[in-house]
Amino acid sequence: MKKSIVFVVDDQPINLTVLGEILTVNGYATSFASDGKAALDAIKIELPDLILLDVMMPGIDGFEVCRQLKQDATVSDIPIIFLTAETQQNSVIAGLELGAVDYVTKPFNEKELITRIQTHLELQSVKKALQEALAAKEKFVSIIAHDLYHLFHSLVTLGARLAEHKIPLSVETKDSHIQRIFQFSKKGYTLLENLLEWSRTQMGKMPINPEIINLQSLIDKNIELQGVNVKNINTHIGDDALSVFADKNMLDTVIRNLLSNAVKFTPTQGIIQIYSKKVRDKVEISISDTGEGIAPEDIDTLFQIDRVPTTFGAPNKLGKGLGLILCKELVEKNGGTINVKSELGNGSTFYFCLPSQEPK
Repeated sequence: MKKSIVFVVDDQPINLTVLGEILTVNGYATSFASDGKAALDAIKIELPDLILLDVMMPGIDGFEVCRQLKQDATVSDIPIIFLTAETQQNSVIAGLELGAVDYVTKPFNEKELITRIQTHLELQSVKKALQEALAAKEKFVSIIAHDLYHLFHSLVTLGARLAEHKIPLSVETKDSHIQRIFQFSKKGYTLLENLLEWSRTQMGKMPINPEIINLQSLIDKNIELQGVNVKNINTHIGDDALSVFADKNMLDTVIRNLLSNAVKFTPTQGIIQIYSKKVRDKVEISISDTGEGIAPEDIDTLFQIDRVPTTFGAPNKLGKGLGLILCKELVEKNGGTINVKSELGNGSTFYFCLPSQEPK
């Protein structure tokens, strides 16, 4: 586990020595500066997790160091604890108004010092987690809004053409529009279904009921559900990988999304292959397609809610959506892992591993 870095700024060598020993004994990595200018230069080179900052120093004092740090967006979030003498406590208010989070008086009480450091590092960790969660949720909302916008735009456009009586449509054209409306409606239903399942996982309202599941029957069912979208699909369930131990509804959702994704990105004459094989104490299920593939820079974004691929998805198809993110969460909830191999022009293979039997 990476040690938290505490940067100490004090013009007294004895204080740097004492603080260094206290921090090292308590498991922290340390960096030091003996004046304000050196501190400002060093902090921007290697960002610490917390700063212990002496108030009274020659040249640039602690208050000015704090002010400059809080005006720099790259370091402004680093918590600062002032080091003050007993007689300086009244002036600490000015430092707190500049953005410092706390102060500790000299001579140092080791337990008090470490407790305050731990408290503010934990608060900083929680703050970062909340900021990341908020950013992820905002990105998620934008993904869903993007998909819904294009979905309903297509439905409204096709519906308007059917409702318009000024320009007669041939029977073939009407049938084509109706089929496309049906397909877009299915996509919308799948999107909302995934959204509902994902929200249940986030709220902890999706219980896991693992059981031994026959892969062949579950895969066959999902192929049949693809209906008119089915292309050339080959399946091979290994004799030693006929079943897995997982929640049936969750596994059904994973296979449905990965198969639907393969169908969506595979051309009419393309081939989809579904395989399973035993890998030590797990079963690996892979779903491959001969579609357009995924750009290398997009592969790492596929299962991340806060990142959107730059090229994944053709203009007439919905983008990443929620399906792959949901697959990752459901596979991991069942003790498995999921990944992808792909290159542009040579298709993609999504593969995931699940336990082959109930743990003993």
